Amino acid sequence: MNDDLPVELLAAPAVRAFVAALNTQDKEAFEAALAPGATMSDDGNERDLAEWTEREIFSSGGHMDVESQSDDGLTLVARYRNDTWGEMRTSWVFTVEGGKVARFETGQA
Repeated sequence: MNDDLPVELLAAPAVRAFVAALNTQDKEAFEAALAPGATMSDDGNERDLAEWTEREIFSSGGHMDVESQSDDGLTLVARYRNDTWGEMRTSWVFTVEGGKVARFETGQA
């Protein structure tokens, strides 16, 4: 049985837009979900957002199945998979400003 949260039930609209765009591989919608100058880290290391998203999401078929949300939808635990690394359990913490994702921090959960 699949207990994943449907994207439409994610509580934070900016996070919902981010996950929906990621899962549909829609670069335009993904960029629209981000605030200007958005930043990110992966396993505690600052990364170049454009390079990381191209490598880990768009050129490798990234997909996120959300298991749970907390902190009003700003913290997710998800099974993340792509063609490079396979599937792993990950945590995602989002900072939203002006209705857009200004920062996200991801890493293994």
